[in-house]
Amino acid sequence: EVERSLKVLDGAVVIFCGVGGVEPQSETVWRQADRYGVPRIAFVNKLDRTGSYFFGAIEQMHKKLGANAAAIQLPFGQEENFKGIIDLIDPRLISYKDDSGKEFDILNVPDNVMAEVNNYRNVLLERLAEADEIIMDKFVHGKEITIAEIKQTIRKRVIDNKFIPVLCGSSFRNKGT
Repeated sequence: EVERSLKVLDGAVVIFCGVGGVEPQSETVWRQADRYGVPRIAFVNKLDRTGSYFFGAIEQMHKKLGANAAAIQLPFGQEENFKGIIDLIDPRLISYKDDSGKEFDILNVPDNVMAEVNNYRNVLLERLAEADEIIMDKFVHGKEITIAEIKQTIRKRVIDNKFIPVLCGSSFRNKGT
């Protein structure tokens, strides 16, 4: 049924477990999506659970799936301390007020995590540069890459199956959805 569905899809959101990462069934469906040229974005779920590791899931996407994947969001906090999401495209923090995920504040990124945010934003730009010559030229020559250019390039390269943006959250707690 999955394979029949993939033949008619315009795109897919592939959900990975923050604890289990890329599981065998995910690999099978991923290969089928490759075969039918289905553009994908990824969502790493269950980041509020014990043993979850967002960056491990992305690493598995590279190793097991051969995906040119990069985070466009970072989790703010881990496991039971998962409190929000940091946007890497337009650096800001979405901080959830409670476990329902219904109320949140949009804040500046705290100074104590800004170095990590800049590092992963740079990784995002490197991965985009691998998929797009215009971004590559700007990246290599140290030119500014605007937020609009990043968004436009992500959209274009997802459709071309050359880039997989990775988002994060906890669907049970309505965070990141």
